[in-house]
Amino acid sequence: MSHGRAVSLMILVTLLWSIAGVVARHLDSAHSFEVTFWRSLFNALALGCALSLLRGRRLWRSLIDGGWPLWCSGFCWAVMFTAFMLAITLTSVANVLVAMAIGPLITALFARLFLQHRLPARTWLAIAVAGAGIAWMFGQEAAAGLSLTGSIVALAVPVAAALNFTTLQHVGHRRSGAAAALPQDMLPAVFIGAALSAACTLPLAHPLQATPHDLALLALLGVVQLAIPCLLVVRLSRELAAPEIALLGLLEVVFGVTWAWLGAGEQPGGSTLTGGALVLAALVGNEVLALRSPAGKLPPGDSPATRGGTAGIRFPAAGDRHP
Repeated sequence: MSHGRAVSLMILVTLLWSIAGVVARHLDSAHSFEVTFWRSLFNALALGCALSLLRGRRLWRSLIDGGWPLWCSGFCWAVMFTAFMLAITLTSVANVLVAMAIGPLITALFARLFLQHRLPARTWLAIAVAGAGIAWMFGQEAAAGLSLTGSIVALAVPVAAALNFTTLQHVGHRRSGAAAALPQDMLPAVFIGAALSAACTLPLAHPLQATPHDLALLALLGVVQLAIPCLLVVRLSRELAAPEIALLGLLEVVFGVTWAWLGAGEQPGGSTLTGGALVLAALVGNEVLALRSPAGKLPPGDSPATRGGTAGIRFPAAGDRHP
């Protein structure tokens, strides 16, 4: 696959991820946990069928033999799937996407805490600036008397994503004796996450009130907004470097806010725009500097695989995000 085609497909992935907010705004009767249940259920069904075709019997065997990393990753995916849609029903799409955008920097911080990866000064500065942006957004919401519940729930997504990515990086760097072990197949973790999310939210979703129109939209989210991008990123993760994926992934914030504005009349507030600008500036600055940093000039004892920031974070075989 050419680099240009890989970039084009990654842009398509962010475009598909970004439709969740505007689609959710056009639901008739489904609310809160019911929205999450149906979306996760359709995602699990789509992934189950796709992975069965791709993996065959190995899929179900891997669920048994995957060990704690697979199930830890699956739990993180479940939190991400659940918290994202719940947050969308509680606050604006822009607030949710801005809160989620801080994920790569939290991942870098977790890699420092749990994997002892070095963080350069630029990444510490980016974490501080992005944190200031989130604090500003939350502070202005509180001052205006708005509910912070949705924004706080949204923060569970980047925290779970950071733990997930740290687990995946730990798995990717494990060694068996002197030889490198074959990387563990972590894609079934996405299926586990979708199944867990659907199972956990079903009791809270009663009484089910989704109309046929709602079910069609939620099936669209489960299949088109989650399952298909997950499978695409599996392929693209072989072609694009992590910093490039991180930079292209920021397009989801732009696309998502634009969709909600044009398709649902949800204009972002001034505090969200200011906080979002700080977060995006921190991320873009960190990633651009990471891309420009030559591998040969890394500090002693460092390596491209352990560089700070998202440049040193290996993204999961199935994407984000929401994702």
